[in-house]
Amino acid sequence: MNCISSAVELFKTNTCPAVTIAVVAFVLGAVATCILCKLCCPCGKKKGACQNEDRLAQRRSQQRNEGRFEKTHPAPADGSIEIYVGNLSYDLTEDQLRKEFEAFGTVNSARIITNRYNGKSKGFGFVHMPNRAEVDAALKALSDKEILGRKLKCNEAKNVG
Repeated sequence: MNCISSAVELFKTNTCPAVTIAVVAFVLGAVATCILCKLCCPCGKKKGACQNEDRLAQRRSQQRNEGRFEKTHPAPADGSIEIYVGNLSYDLTEDQLRKEFEAFGTVNSARIITNRYNGKSKGFGFVHMPNRAEVDAALKALSDKEILGRKLKCNEAKNVG
């Protein structure tokens, strides 16, 4: 017996119309899904293997990323040199960061970047120093120095724009 004749026999012997309606709805849903899949991907390949899907996914990711990195961070207007300080302890304060760099010279500003919603540190910050020799000394001394249990990563910030 083939599949269709066994389904017909099931409907003849089964007296519950609710079961019959449920089975018919399921089969129609499966057929509709197959038709929609063929319409969406006419090449008939499996999901992910179609070139059309690859192009659509690439276009969607480009649209999501548009504007994400458009904001540029300009060089300091006062001519000072900006230092990126990474891998900061989340307990480190801006005053403590400033004191670490003041041991090597004048510090115009020190700021730790925080999450705008909860105010907690993101683990990195920036220090502005006016003198190149002082910056070089600070970078040499503070790179890989452990402060509050974490080794600092220090280098000159790359200003874009």
